[in-house]
Amino acid sequence: MTRWNEDILLSVERMSMRFGGLLAVDDLSFNVGKGDITALIGPNGAGKTTVFNCITGFYKPTAGRITAHTLEGEKFLLERMDDFRIPKQAKVARTFQNIRLFGGMTVLENLMVGQHNPLMKASKFTFGGILGLSSYKEAEKQAIELAKYWMEKTGLTYRADDAAADLPYGEQRKLEIARAMCTRPKLLCLDEPAAGLNPRESEELNALLLHIRAEEDTGILLIEHDMNVVMEISDHIVVLDYGEKIADGTPEEVRNDPKVIAAYLGVSDEDVENVEQQIEQDVTGSGETEAPK
Repeated sequence: MTRWNEDILLSVERMSMRFGGLLAVDDLSFNVGKGDITALIGPNGAGKTTVFNCITGFYKPTAGRITAHTLEGEKFLLERMDDFRIPKQAKVARTFQNIRLFGGMTVLENLMVGQHNPLMKASKFTFGGILGLSSYKEAEKQAIELAKYWMEKTGLTYRADDAAADLPYGEQRKLEIARAMCTRPKLLCLDEPAAGLNPRESEELNALLLHIRAEEDTGILLIEHDMNVVMEISDHIVVLDYGEKIADGTPEEVRNDPKVIAAYLGVSDEDVENVEQQIEQDVTGSGETEAPK
């Protein structure tokens, strides 16, 4: 939709991804706006994680272009970059559906690992750290302060010296997001961050993501099945079904889209018209339509 095009953080243009004879993503285009929370949703097998893997360099798309835009006016063609260069240069970070923390390291150490690149640069690639150069000491101090900041924002300060593996599941989720934010990203990609969380933890997650959007100058792209989370915090929603985009708009537009409702209900294409007629009847009768569950 054009209203996000004036201030684009990420643009995906006509991207396709094939695995042999399987077309996992077909001619997909959408934008992520600066300062927006954009949700990528759809039924299981719709191709959402494949899109994430293409954006973050784990896969190279079969066709199309993925461009990250910086505040300084730089552009990075992500499909041409090695995966380890994307967070460092294009400032795109991600978390995973299955949590990937360093379980034997403490909470603080995990957050320091998130700042590996600037610390290595300040140490002149280890020699500065060994010799105790002032530039490295200053960088280390700043890294600790940033880690303390994100421990405070995620409520993990009291667990700073605990091993990540000893944290409850919900706190591990928050730690993974905090570690990603320690890379100072301009775009944060979250793969099902609310998965496995109880209602209280989901509320805390919503508050954290809204803080990141409002205070950290970071756009968010998330995959999520929890429609309460999606509808409550998203500015923009893109819906996939069998690798194709079937909707792209605001939460209100998407929640009332017959194709979206049909996809979530498992209705065939031929029956979408019946779903649309049912929506019209519901609107006439009650004035509102429920979001797809």
